[in-house]
Amino acid sequence: MEIIISALVVGGISAVLAAVLTVADALVNNYGEVNITVNESKSYKVKGGSTLLSTLAGEKIFIPSACGGKGSCGLCKVKVLSDIGPILPTELPYLSPKEKKDNIRLSCQVKVKSDVSIEIPEELFNIREYLSTVSSIEDVTHDIKELFFDFEEEIRFKAGQYVQLIVPGYGDIKGETMRAYSMSSQPSVKDGVELLVRLVPNGIVTTYVHKMLRVGDKIRILGPFGDFFLRETDSDIIFIAGGSGMAPIRSIVLDMMEKGVERNAYYFFGARSKRDLFYLEEMKEIESKMPNFHFIPALSDPLPEDGWEGEVGLITDVVDRYLAEQGDEASREGYLCGSPGMINACISVLKKHNVPEEKIYYDKFG
Repeated sequence: MEIIISALVVGGISAVLAAVLTVADALVNNYGEVNITVNESKSYKVKGGSTLLSTLAGEKIFIPSACGGKGSCGLCKVKVLSDIGPILPTELPYLSPKEKKDNIRLSCQVKVKSDVSIEIPEELFNIREYLSTVSSIEDVTHDIKELFFDFEEEIRFKAGQYVQLIVPGYGDIKGETMRAYSMSSQPSVKDGVELLVRLVPNGIVTTYVHKMLRVGDKIRILGPFGDFFLRETDSDIIFIAGGSGMAPIRSIVLDMMEKGVERNAYYFFGARSKRDLFYLEEMKEIESKMPNFHFIPALSDPLPEDGWEGEVGLITDVVDRYLAEQGDEASREGYLCGSPGMINACISVLKKHNVPEEKIYYDKFG
């Protein structure tokens, strides 16, 4: 809990500082036209004064950003080859010592004030913007909606990756807001994407999705992003997720089933009570079709009326027990999706059972 609170405090302070700096800079400066060189091979003449993140987006180069450029996620990193001044206080919480030395910067915090040269992964040039139509909205739990967005053109992605959902302003929210969501559909479905969106109290995008979005609405989506996908090895697989963290794991598992992957896989899914569980029947069906796949749901605080006979306890404790019973001789990989605190705890458990940290993969949102 302390880790989650600390992360929220840092994110909130960073977002406020970012907003103050943006307003002050816009009032004082006018930078005219500047040139951005990308990977020493592509050059773009742009209007100065905006953030590198938004300026690149204007040129259809989309840098990952789970928070939509608010300075609170730390994902929009690029390598800056030019001298653009010292690292800002709003960037410091998200940069490792090595990243600072290598001049890695947060593109949502860097203002384009003069000519600048940067390096980004080449695959980011393949990120596209899709205009989608909402074709279905279903409640899968009391606070999670399953949504499908139809595309007019094909999307190609790896199971486990995510997209960025863009919603318009509403109420007191001015302008568009963007947030990242993992795809729960498998890559063989190319005419759109399915997302699982959990309602977050006061969340701008989740409130819009849960309260205002309707079938037939048009929504812009960017993607695909991310390097969270199944590695092609012979190691046993340990999936761990909770809540809407189901999305990327479900995508990977469905993809495994379609491709006939026969690796041993254990999927530990944590929830508080029975009303927080979903896709149980689907997971049972997958188990019947994949003999080496095992789904282990666990409730941390089951209610008397739940009549729960499955695993009880924090999901990390359940994983710890299972791995202790199996022994630590097997080669394993971990794939995690959940809150930062949950992921940190899972990493500790997996390392305790000899899963190398370099073989633990995750998307840490939120």
